[in-house]
Amino acid sequence: MTTAVRPTPELADEANARFEAIADPVEQALAVLAWAGEAFGENFAITSSMADGLLAHLGSTAIPGVKVVFLDTGYHFAETIGTRDWIASALPITLVDVTPPQSVAEQDAEHGARLHDRDPDLCCALRKVAPLATTLAGFAAWGSGIRREESPTRAGTRLVDWDAKRGMVKVNPIAAWTQDDVDAYIERHQVPVNPLFELGYGSIGCAPCTRPVAPGEDARAGRWAGQGKTECGLHT
Repeated sequence: MTTAVRPTPELADEANARFEAIADPVEQALAVLAWAGEAFGENFAITSSMADGLLAHLGSTAIPGVKVVFLDTGYHFAETIGTRDWIASALPITLVDVTPPQSVAEQDAEHGARLHDRDPDLCCALRKVAPLATTLAGFAAWGSGIRREESPTRAGTRLVDWDAKRGMVKVNPIAAWTQDDVDAYIERHQVPVNPLFELGYGSIGCAPCTRPVAPGEDARAGRWAGQGKTECGLHT
């Protein structure tokens, strides 16, 4: 595919410096997304775990019809699939539903049942990382909804970065947002939210590897609890 702007590390650096100067979080996020849409056109997509419709709402405001990639791992909560369908019907987005090459049954036949318990890194690689890499190979830039305050591993997240592993620009429009910013935007715009949050989940991933968090725990403490794992590999 061709793109109006060639993605380079220098382009990412220049854009990041420009957008970091914007103080208002909503204005900043919309500016980052509008720039990505103008620079890369059809070769830009955002990803969503369907924990909520925040990034999809921002993306469709800045870029009506924006492509939203969802990794349908085969292990999602029913509430997550319902949230995906809700967002796709409520917002002007183009849903790109991505499934792994193997079904869960086929993976079980090759690697044994409950691979996620025995080797969560391999399971994530097979059901998330590889399918996303294949999908993003057709794009010049992609966006995510990760935020700096979510975890220590994300504290240095830039608004616009160079994804060296994939050779493309990566934008993180809400990197600087606090949880208060998120909550205020969701309430103001009545953005769809995964109902699992009402049941005590702080961060929502695949059902076998996600549990509710206890009072005072980090929001991502329920992801791969007891595994010594904090990231699925999509953002590293």
